[in-house]
Amino acid sequence: MIFENTGLEGLKSDLLYLDESATKAGFIRWQWEYYRATYDCKIEDRQNGGEYFLRINTRAVEGKLEKADAILAIEAVYLGKATFPHGLEYESKVPQAVLDTATEHIHQLKELLEA
Repeated sequence: MIFENTGLEGLKSDLLYLDESATKAGFIRWQWEYYRATYDCKIEDRQNGGEYFLRINTRAVEGKLEKADAILAIEAVYLGKATFPHGLEYESKVPQAVLDTATEHIHQLKELLEA
């Protein structure tokens, strides 16, 4: 599930501040390479027992991710259900409680990045 109109797409931040803000909003920088980074936030569906990951893709627009002053731009925000053994499925229906939690994390990160 792709989140549209979150206000995050296109926001830019240096790597150090983005890492700090993402951590405060419940995300960790999980996958990364020199020019791209993915931030994940794990959301558990306690009612149905599933796990979901709210994922934010970023791309370096200045510098490389090996330096804290690299500038990253947020490209996409999406949500997937964890599948065995280690994949994400993006097409299934997402419970409202998970959507509400994901929206809270998105808003929190947006507020931190716009401060």
